[in-house]
Amino acid sequence: MDTEKKSNGAVIGLVIIILILVIGGIYMWQSNAGTDTIENSTQGETPTESGSITAEDSANLDTLDKDLDGANTNIDAAAINSVQ
Repeated sequence: MDTEKKSNGAVIGLVIIILILVIGGIYMWQSNAGTDTIENSTQGETPTESGSITAEDSANLDTLDKDLDGANTNIDAAAINSVQ
């Protein structure tokens, strides 16, 4: 009688994929664990790249805020339909 050879290639491939996913998950978890401690240590302060907001940055943000307040964001649905 002929004996059938069983191939374990699919099982080995599945095990390798699962191992890669588990290692990737552990890596992501560990890399995010470092940022959680930084966020918790600031105690409500907003971290920036340079560490502080300058007066120029504040003036630029105020200018952008005024521009946004002056912008017409009121959109008429009838006007949109008439354009088409």
